[in-house]
Amino acid sequence: MADECRAAVLTALNKPLEILNVPIPELEPGALLVKIVASTLCGTDVHRCHELLSPSDRLPFITGHEPCGTVEQINGKRTDIFGDPVKPGERIVWSYPSCGSCYYCTVAVQPCICTHRASWGHNCVEQYPYLLGSVSEYMYVPAQCTIVKVPQEVSSASAAAAACAYRTVMHGFDRIGTVAPNEMVTILGAGPLGAFATAVAKDRGAKQVLTIGAPANRLAVAKKMGADAICNLDDVTDLKERVAWVKEHTGGRGADVVIQVANNAATPEGLSMLRRGGRFCHIGTGGKATLPVERLPEQLTFYTVRSGEPRHWLQAIDFLASRRSQFPFEEMISASYTLEQVNEAMEAMASYKVVKPVITFNS
Repeated sequence: MADECRAAVLTALNKPLEILNVPIPELEPGALLVKIVASTLCGTDVHRCHELLSPSDRLPFITGHEPCGTVEQINGKRTDIFGDPVKPGERIVWSYPSCGSCYYCTVAVQPCICTHRASWGHNCVEQYPYLLGSVSEYMYVPAQCTIVKVPQEVSSASAAAAACAYRTVMHGFDRIGTVAPNEMVTILGAGPLGAFATAVAKDRGAKQVLTIGAPANRLAVAKKMGADAICNLDDVTDLKERVAWVKEHTGGRGADVVIQVANNAATPEGLSMLRRGGRFCHIGTGGKATLPVERLPEQLTFYTVRSGEPRHWLQAIDFLASRRSQFPFEEMISASYTLEQVNEAMEAMASYKVVKPVITFNS
């Protein structure tokens, strides 16, 4: 096996990604080396090209945190989330690892906010284990990651998207709880998270799912994913009109559940669409907003979501597998690119030309 592989590396902010050779590391006990088959891109990847988003971001880094690949090497024996052996050649996704010993892991039992939790797509490529970004021919999987095998009926591109966007949506619905058959759900955002959230809300039995976003091509996908009605931000530019639109569809009360998967700036708007006593789930980040506390709906429940726990990776993969005849998941993966075309893919994501781009590799 070669000592190096090719990867898309950000060497400086506001500069194009470069295709560089990166060392393939020796595996620690329990670690895996995975040959990437598909890596979908996320809005966070675009943002990180222009701004370091956390203190742990270190240039230069391999972009991407939505991988699906086949097991190339294992140092020792590994099992998946069910305790079954993991073998070379199997197609997998894997969770972010938590430390297991801090307050949030052991006392609060909230590993998503573990102080030492690892994630991908922002780790310095010059430091071991080098390959911690998914737009790369190979990726290193630390021993602490939980592994989920990908069934044959789920495409590698959809499985990759499950490793970030889709599992975060599953986490959000975990927090929201049961969606009753009489409840109206409003989704703010028509990107990959919004389209997937639309499908899950419909599957959970919502009476109506209303999806708000732009542009039209994204809303068209949301419609196919189960939206009963859509509202195009490009056409309905006045907030009061959008709030009125939601209330017209919800008996004048507002939505029972609002799920915000756009950005922070959409949160005040979403709260104005929520009925008194409703549930609000805040997933989309980026940008800033000020909440008018004096106008918040009475007795609302406000949830925030960060990432997901290992079970949410499994839930997303299982949803893709078991609901494939009901929802056209593959239409959410709207364009495929090679590694050399990564900058073109990033531009398409940034300009909303596509719903979800994927970088594919020869298997």
